[in-house]
Parts: sequence; structure tokens; C-alpha cells
Amino acid sequence: MKLHLAAGDGRNRFTGYGDGYVAVNGQRYDHSLVITPDAIHESWRVDGFASLSIKHIKFVLDLKPEIVILGTGASQRFPAPVLILEFATARIGLEVMATPAACRTYNILLAEGRAVIAALLLN
Repeated sequence: MKLHLAAGDGRNRFTGYGDGYVAVNGQRYDHSLVITPDAIHESWRVDGFASLSIKHIKFVLDLKPEIVILGTGASQRFPAPVLILEFATARIGLEVMATPAACRTYNILLAEGRAVIAALLLN
């Protein structure tokens, strides 16, 4: 699916997504990554949902978001309770959804001016 860019203010927005990829500001990515309004963290490499760990969660939490949208691939899957607890302890909101829904939700929250981060699993 192709999304249309609503504003050219320099912030990172999802402009498309499909089977195994997302596009941010027209640039295609085919691996797990973290998107903030100001940065694209390609170093957040998670080799699939089963390998999501505390280390990956702490990386996201260190970015100090208000809310994190966790895209879990083609379908919604909830992480282990110990990982969800990290968000609650840090008092940071967590929404878990399939990656396509995560892209759409991130764009909406970004447009509302929220301090949002999208952490996406693509495989």
C-alpha cells in the first residue's frame, strides 16, 4: 500500500509498506528498525519476533518516547510479559499491532504532535 505524505516538515513519516518492507519518506527498508520523528535507527536489528529481548526494548526506552508503537510483522503478537513490564516501569505507553497498522498509527500520532516511536519487526 502506498501512503501519501501530508506535510513536508522534515519529520519521518511512513510513505508505504508491503510484504516485508516499509518506506519512510520514500526510502524503502526491508529489515527491523526504529523510527522517530527525527531519526531512523537501522541498527535496531531484531531477527524476528522470537528474538525480541530486553536489550532491544531498552534501546527503544532510552529514546524517551511518550508512546511506542510496536509492529510485530504481518500479524499482531504480544511480547512476553517481562518485556511489557519494562514499558510500564518506565511509564511509557506501548501499543502492539501488526506492522501495517503500526505505520498508519505512527503517522496519525505524529500528526497530532505526540512523542511517538515506531519499533518495527519486518520478518
